[in-house]
Amino acid sequence: MLPELPKLRLEIDEHHRHKDVYEHSLIVLEQAIAQETDGPDLVLRLAALLHDIGKPRTRAFEEGGRVSFHHHEMVGAKMTRKRLTALRYPKEVINDVSRLVELHLRFHGYGDGEWTDSAVRRYVRDAGPLLLRLHKLTRADCTTRNKRKAERLSKTYDSLEERIARLESEEELGKIRPELDGVEIQQVLGITPGPTVGKAYKFLLDLRLDQGVLGKEAATSALLEWARLNLAEEV
Repeated sequence: MLPELPKLRLEIDEHHRHKDVYEHSLIVLEQAIAQETDGPDLVLRLAALLHDIGKPRTRAFEEGGRVSFHHHEMVGAKMTRKRLTALRYPKEVINDVSRLVELHLRFHGYGDGEWTDSAVRRYVRDAGPLLLRLHKLTRADCTTRNKRKAERLSKTYDSLEERIARLESEEELGKIRPELDGVEIQQVLGITPGPTVGKAYKFLLDLRLDQGVLGKEAATSALLEWARLNLAEEV
């Protein structure tokens, strides 16, 4: 059913030298199951089991004897989608599991809590309704035997969750939208529906993610300046 899994036995993960990736994946699955609070979660379990299946295809040997698996999360997401499609899982399950596999490394860019509020907003935005599952998968993915390292990773993720909660209380992160909708964008710029509206919407969304709540007046001023610099021939 899952021919990709046995291939993980041969792949030694530089972050988990004491076990192969197959054994690591089973431990992650067990740790994910341990976090379930409302009964079995198929999406979480599949993501935990398949999160590293991209490693065999991305393994590279580097200087100093190190092994890397660059972009294995992206490759793994595509492999996950293909396998679950072949197994005839529902479309929503395929989409959710593949997305979790794609996002499972994102936290490791958090480092020592150096992310800006903008980066935290983007993390939440990219996870969308899968955020709670991503929390669980990320925590389950820590299988190191080094207690100090495990405690440090746990505390760092605690910090990220606290920042998400703070921003959520201030800004409703799960509902982040530009401060001007499509109709308002057309009114401000004096344009009709078309690609320019989409470009303007993306600009305002990025502005919202980067700077937080600005208010419609400031957003309107920023949009006009953006249009002046980027759309002189269209607006």
